[in-house]
Amino acid sequence: MKLATKIIHAGATPDPSTGAIMTPIYQTSTYVQEAPGVNKGYEYARSQNPTRKALEDAYAIIENAKYGLAFSSGVAATDSVMKLLNPGDEVIAASDMYGGSYRLFTKVWERYNIKFIYVDTTNPANVQAAVTASTKLIWVETPTNPLMNITDIEAIAGIAKSANALLCVDNTFASPYLQNPLDLGADIVMHSATKYLGGHSDVIQGCLMMDDAGLREKLYFIQKSCGAVPGPMDCFLVLRGIKTLHVRMKQHCANGEKIAHWLRKHPKVATVYWPGFEDSAGYAIAKKQMRDFGGMISFELKDERDNEVRRVLSSTHLFSLAESLGGVESLINHPASMTHASIPKEDRIKNGLSEGLIRLSVGIEDADDLIEDLNNAIG
Repeated sequence: MKLATKIIHAGATPDPSTGAIMTPIYQTSTYVQEAPGVNKGYEYARSQNPTRKALEDAYAIIENAKYGLAFSSGVAATDSVMKLLNPGDEVIAASDMYGGSYRLFTKVWERYNIKFIYVDTTNPANVQAAVTASTKLIWVETPTNPLMNITDIEAIAGIAKSANALLCVDNTFASPYLQNPLDLGADIVMHSATKYLGGHSDVIQGCLMMDDAGLREKLYFIQKSCGAVPGPMDCFLVLRGIKTLHVRMKQHCANGEKIAHWLRKHPKVATVYWPGFEDSAGYAIAKKQMRDFGGMISFELKDERDNEVRRVLSSTHLFSLAESLGGVESLINHPASMTHASIPKEDRIKNGLSEGLIRLSVGIEDADDLIEDLNNAIG
């Protein structure tokens, strides 16, 4: 089945009682049992819900996975992966990563004697050098947030397998439309479904996909026992969003390409970070493992003064100044003071995230209108 058809029909079966083509919102907390312990597969909504089940099936299908699990946020999904670990275990993670993941790792899980080793994962040799007998998990983003660095998933998967460690890939920026890490050897894929999967900036949700049945059972136990599950209305919204993922991603990619090339030619722009430039460091790997290059772009101005950066950030009209990404509308963001503010300044700068970096989530509006909006703001 071709990808577009699979995305439309993923997890969708007509409701047996009414024939409804869309999965109903099963807004219930509990289910009547025929006798103690005898039920129709549902007992209590923290453990199971038909709307969530349909979404979890859809998650698995679109990532070419056997299993999918839905969580109340991307951070909740990430947190559940961390709960697979034991005190004394080590995690190798990308030095250039989402600030919320970094905050979770450093402020929460380090307190439980989980050690995190941050390396530049774009060079597999760095990952290999960091492996020890205690390495139990490698955590990768590709493209990374916000510098769009590309990591070779297949190469890192080989390292993880040799180390008897799990590889989890945060696939949020690419979405399943552009990249499928399980096909490249990853053990777990994580998404903030708030972003491209939902696609309309109206829901908070996360998900995990995997092939291994034993791993699924462990993560399902954590999901059920710790309770970070999404409600049925949120599941319905993501099910709706997934149906248009392919058409939205095509436009995100087309707009992203046009704007990235325009920014690169702008006389007031110093650097543009986008994996689709043929001279970018990660282009060859991105070309190999992605179907297109996405709608996420970061750039720096030649005038690095704080007041000039903030003037540009506050001068757009179609690009809304806001956190998050992946919605149909375009957003502009200042990572140093917004999404990555939890990372100490010295660490941000060491990893290449300047105080003047501006991140764009390019929406699906007309690209010429978006370019005009940026041009008016940059001046």
